[in-house]
Amino acid sequence: MKSTLKPRLAGTAALCLVAALVPEFASATEGYFALGYGVAQRGVAGAGVAYSQDGMSSAINPAAAASVGKEFSLGVQVFSPRRSYTGTDTYFVAPGKVESGHEYFLVPNFSYNMPLQNGAVLNFAAYGNGGMNTSYPAVANPNCGYFGGGSGVLCGGKAGVNLNQLFLSVTYAQKMGRLSWGVAPTVAVQSFSARGLAAFGVTANDTDYSTGVGLRAGVQYEVSPQLTLGLSAQTRFEMSKLDDYSNLFENGGDFDIPASITAGLAYHPRPDVTLLLDYSKIFYSDVGAVGNATDAGPMGAPGGAGFGWDDVDVIRLGAEWQQTPDMIWRVGYAHATNPVGPEDVSLNILAPGIVEDHVSFGGSKMLSDNDRLDFSVGYALSNSVKGTLPASMGGGTVKLEMHQFSASVGWTRRF
Repeated sequence: MKSTLKPRLAGTAALCLVAALVPEFASATEGYFALGYGVAQRGVAGAGVAYSQDGMSSAINPAAAASVGKEFSLGVQVFSPRRSYTGTDTYFVAPGKVESGHEYFLVPNFSYNMPLQNGAVLNFAAYGNGGMNTSYPAVANPNCGYFGGGSGVLCGGKAGVNLNQLFLSVTYAQKMGRLSWGVAPTVAVQSFSARGLAAFGVTANDTDYSTGVGLRAGVQYEVSPQLTLGLSAQTRFEMSKLDDYSNLFENGGDFDIPASITAGLAYHPRPDVTLLLDYSKIFYSDVGAVGNATDAGPMGAPGGAGFGWDDVDVIRLGAEWQQTPDMIWRVGYAHATNPVGPEDVSLNILAPGIVEDHVSFGGSKMLSDNDRLDFSVGYALSNSVKGTLPASMGGGTVKLEMHQFSASVGWTRRF
């Protein structure tokens, strides 16, 4: 009775921790999708659709849970995005370079993997996306009266947005010979707030919430002892409307979570080395609030203006080396296409999710027969996009810039 109660209490405590931190985390590497959802996955730049590292692997591919025994994982990432814009000869924003504040965020994750008597596995996980986050300080704009007044990006008041998405999933997975499969009904809760956007006709500044349900599913197939193939997909999450921002997001506050698909392989050239290759596509353009062009029509209207994001394609490479029975080392690289074009820089001052290249390093150290310490660090190289503002915004140019740092630590207990 005592041993059964401990993991239940640990799981409840972890879930409460994640829920409590919903308004305060952010993560932006592949648009606003996270590079990885667990500490070990971040060490290989988010790769692993064909590889089962731990219970958090279910967030990459639900089928991965089938190859993981009974274990509990808890981790946290310190994420630091550095974003800025530079205005030149423009009335829309103050001239010169303005850097966003609020540079450090905590990103928790949790999973509990529980084998069943029929050979299948149940996995419970909580993790998050975020990253459409900016917090620009008040900057004097000498051209404030050009558009007849206002505040925020236009007239120098504090301005910014904050989007966070929490996913709570229950995965059912099973291994049948060489084939593993898994399905994960998933509940999503997202929060959004904005301030200083009178230039866009938005006066709300409170945090609003919406909820929705989606499905993730995946398979892994062992072609040989050296090679495993993996495939996973996520449906579009139809979210309830963010009513407080009905005049910002297309169709009266719609902000759905886009579908995505990932395929890849895991190759073992020798028993102590694993090489990973993943390809992902995120369908941002299918969600009007994100994908519609910034000049598509009135903001908040059906088919109206969005952030103008293109779909994102991601290639991830990872390597894992088992140096000793107690020590594993990891390294990774990922390249994601930039969703923001020069024609859409105006609104994306608020959401400069433009980084492309990411490098990562990490490892795992066994602390005992049952306890493991995971760690990883990552860096997203600086990238910029420069575009000309339309005449309706006074012309001139705006340059967006972003780079990122992160460090993660986690603990896994096997039972």
